[in-house]
Amino acid sequence: QVQLVESGGGLVQPGGSLRLSCAASGSIFAAYNMGWYRQAPGNQRELVAQIIYGGRRNYADSVKGRFTISADVANGTLYLQMNSLQVDDTGVYYCNREGIVAGTSRYLEIWGQGTLVTVSS
Repeated sequence: QVQLVESGGGLVQPGGSLRLSCAASGSIFAAYNMGWYRQAPGNQRELVAQIIYGGRRNYADSVKGRFTISADVANGTLYLQMNSLQVDDTGVYYCNREGIVAGTSRYLEIWGQGTLVTVSS
């Protein structure tokens, strides 16, 4: 089984930066996508940034030019560099991994426990 553990959240002033990390333990996927989602109070969880299997990156329009998603393939860690943070970026950020389990045709989606990012003056 794969477990995802996020870290790096915290309180930051508008205009500041944070770097989130998502460490993965275990490996069961033959191919997978990796992503960051966030959920603000009272809102649904939304995609922030994603690395599609093969390397293509997708970003929500609201974070383009400010956030950068990257991954260390060797150790399976996913990162989210967040610059020029805004109050609307506040929320719980979740790491996600989804794909096909190796040796099967079964689709699996895994979530981390989330890390809170608060942007406030």
